[in-house]
Amino acid sequence: MCRKGGITFPVLSDRNATAARQYDLFLPKAGREDRDISGAAEFLLDTSGTVRWRKLSEAGPAQLLAAAKLLP
Repeated sequence: MCRKGGITFPVLSDRNATAARQYDLFLPKAGREDRDISGAAEFLLDTSGTVRWRKLSEAGPAQLLAAAKLLP
């Protein structure tokens, strides 16, 4: 999928929804047959791996860059 789409950065899979559960990213009853599904989220981490910004819906590039500019 990544090669076909020309994606050059790492893409992670959460097959068992472990990370989605830990980050509370499920949207209750938003899927087929009222199943819970994972929502979109974006995270900005600093060089030590600390989450400095989090948005639980899709942010645009301008929002991400504005958040990155606030980092020390």
